[in-house]
Amino acid sequence: MAEAVAVDQLAVGTHACLTFTDQDERLDLLAAFVDEGLHAGARVVCFTDAISAGTLTSELSQRSVACDDATARDQLRVADCATWLRPGVPTAQRMLDSIAAVSYTQRQELLRFERRLSSLAPAGTLTTICQYDRDIFDPVTLAFAADVHQNAVAAQVYHEDPLLRVCRQYRPAGVRIAGELDFRNLAVLQQALAESIRLDHHVHLNLRQLQYMDAACAGEIVRAAVQLPADRHLVVRCGPLVDKLLRLCGGIDVAQLRVTSEP
Repeated sequence: MAEAVAVDQLAVGTHACLTFTDQDERLDLLAAFVDEGLHAGARVVCFTDAISAGTLTSELSQRSVACDDATARDQLRVADCATWLRPGVPTAQRMLDSIAAVSYTQRQELLRFERRLSSLAPAGTLTTICQYDRDIFDPVTLAFAADVHQNAVAAQVYHEDPLLRVCRQYRPAGVRIAGELDFRNLAVLQQALAESIRLDHHVHLNLRQLQYMDAACAGEIVRAAVQLPADRHLVVRCGPLVDKLLRLCGGIDVAQLRVTSEP
């Protein structure tokens, strides 16, 4: 069974998996992984089929990964899976042959590929994150993924239940909250914000998947922004209703609070 580990604690040479349902969280973790590799001077290759290579590059760039510079010096390559899927029937060997030309990679495909990936390069020279969408792969395949990988990559979670998930966001650094947030989870919100304030210069609060928030929690976000020094900001991404609530709770008058409303 794969051991859960935060993406920023993933050891070099690890064969890890990432199972996900939230595309935004997946891209956040992937961006952190890619950026770690680039800063370590490694060769990074991303194979993608869920979105195009151009879209993935754009998503990584939006999360502060220096894709253009890394691509220009041939340290980063983002490739569509079609480059190894054609011609003919897809095979694990074709993907292994593609990866054999590089020393650092990310992406997933066939079970046979997973079994053979660990022997592709000398120990400690190849680090991989293979990604499994829970909405696409069946439970048997997901169970296999948990068994065949050394680690399961996950965000640090402050709170998770059927109605609310509060976790660490890595790119940009901050907190991601999804579901329904009210006064009963005020302590969780305070904990997550306090850790980001301690660790990050600017605090990025991603509320795009938040369906409901009450005035108590909105007021706590405004209060946290007020307490920041003038040279630091609490940057919130949210929907129109959350934006309106933050303004009603005094956020419109707080210079350290930056709110971006998205449909």
